[in-house]
Amino acid sequence: MDDLDRSILTCLQRDARATFAEVGAEVSLSAPAVKRRVDRLVASGAIRGFTALVDPAVLGWQTEAYVEIYCKGTVSPAELRRTLADVPEVVGACTVSGSADALVHVLASDVRHLEQAMERIREEPNVDHTESVIVLSRLIDRPRS
Repeated sequence: MDDLDRSILTCLQRDARATFAEVGAEVSLSAPAVKRRVDRLVASGAIRGFTALVDPAVLGWQTEAYVEIYCKGTVSPAELRRTLADVPEVVGACTVSGSADALVHVLASDVRHLEQAMERIREEPNVDHTESVIVLSRLIDRPRS
């Protein structure tokens, strides 16, 4: 990956819907040259996909929580991923150091909806128990690059 690839990635992270011509104008390349580079970045896995970022408030999902998951025995990250992927309210998850096995970011419409999502998580056979905190307000919410 060279500096031009990095510049293209920066443009696409800012606006994934930008045309190849728009990106090319910003990085001083022709649209076909940008397309070739983007295709190569996709093929190499540097670009994993393109997505729409939806404001959860538009869906009515304004209740937010972080849930620590404690598993029964040793559970692989792949198994945890499979377990959590079926819960649509889970918008992020990671394995962590410390006593918890995973930290999960959950969005829901209200506390009742949050409780239902957490019940589905707790019903999974590998989950021993959970501990959660509800977000009261976001102090900093920077986009990730």
